[in-house]
Amino acid sequence: MTSPHPSLVLQVFERLCGDTRFWEKLQPPGTAFCRHRIYTLAVVVRLMMVQRLLQGGSLSQAVQRFVQGRGGLGPAPSAVSLRTGAYCRARQKLPTLVSIQVLDAIVERLQGWLPSNPILANRPVFVVDGSTLTLPHTAELRKAYPPCHNQHGQSHWPILRMVVLQDAQTGLALRPHWGPLNGPGAVSEQQLVLQAMHQLPPPAVVLGDRNFGVFGVAWAAHQHKHPVLLRLTRQRAQRIGSLTGPQDQSVVWRPTRWDRCGGPLDSPAALPGRLLCVPSADPRQPEPFYFFTTLDLATEQIFQLYGLRWNVETDLRSIKRTVHLQQITGRSVAMLHKELYLAIAAYNLVQAVICLAAERIQVSPRRLSFTNVFTLLETFLPDLSAATTPAAWNTGWDRIIQLATSYVLPQRTKPRSYPRYVWRKSSGFPFYKAPQLK
Repeated sequence: MTSPHPSLVLQVFERLCGDTRFWEKLQPPGTAFCRHRIYTLAVVVRLMMVQRLLQGGSLSQAVQRFVQGRGGLGPAPSAVSLRTGAYCRARQKLPTLVSIQVLDAIVERLQGWLPSNPILANRPVFVVDGSTLTLPHTAELRKAYPPCHNQHGQSHWPILRMVVLQDAQTGLALRPHWGPLNGPGAVSEQQLVLQAMHQLPPPAVVLGDRNFGVFGVAWAAHQHKHPVLLRLTRQRAQRIGSLTGPQDQSVVWRPTRWDRCGGPLDSPAALPGRLLCVPSADPRQPEPFYFFTTLDLATEQIFQLYGLRWNVETDLRSIKRTVHLQQITGRSVAMLHKELYLAIAAYNLVQAVICLAAERIQVSPRRLSFTNVFTLLETFLPDLSAATTPAAWNTGWDRIIQLATSYVLPQRTKPRSYPRYVWRKSSGFPFYKAPQLK
């Protein structure tokens, strides 16, 4: 998967944050960024986002682009050194609150004008899903995010569990929430969802698979006035209603001790809704689909709406690959938090480029070829860089959007004629074996 050029993405960022006082409002008083310096607050934030979009993502690459005046950062002072020490210290002094505010500002601006879901007019649908990240091996990170262990002992790499709420159509990601996967402070994905629920806009619909089809998640969404569409396991659906009854039946979901997600519930807590049993059209999936929803939609629309859940699988892959979350470089807890927040901010700007092109040609953003559009952007970036006036820049941008119309993916009418396999890669070095303790 190809990443977009950082210059173009940061130009979109500048247009979204058009307020000239944007950085002054974010600048915390009494910090090291208040006095005049080369690596100002705006430069550090943008360089950290450039790192997430570059292939290597090293500090040296970011500083080189800053010295060359590339990456949407403007010409750098002539006295800037190519050494990374000053930039590294400035990254460490960046307050975590600033990275959170930058991410929230980008999400707030994008939510207003990105395309809405065609199934539910004026009501966005957010899919919840989780993943794990492997972190650098440091004593601080191992203590905060303990590695996995088995009968042979503890592994080497710290592991972090993360949950993200994403728009089902545009891929826009809200502020992530994470916690340790192992150890005494381990958190579940359901607990992280309860922490993230307050970020959703009021009319948003919460969509989740069987992992999130528990009463605690549905009740939290109901408390925040969000409709839900959750897939259930057969056992849980059987406790809520009758599987031998009608396919669409009104039920009242009352929690068991396994449905609480560890959170407090009102007593007595009960959630009215609908239990749907939808037969599967795939012969390889004989088990019907069981849904609980508080939406007043036809069964066909419910099943079509749940079909959007697959988008989050490709979105999580894009988050990990496009902004290189598998290459976290922060070696402290504070630096890790800043990198994660700004990585999601950079990912949202990548999705903004795709949505701008899709909106121009009046198609869903999912219909555009991710790789081909990014290749097109990289090919025609010199034309945008050579533009000296806003009119010339807009002309070059319109040309790119017009060319992007040829990269609409075709509708597949039959399955692939060849299987998709991956060749196993051999390792050039043997795996490390911990020494046996006597």
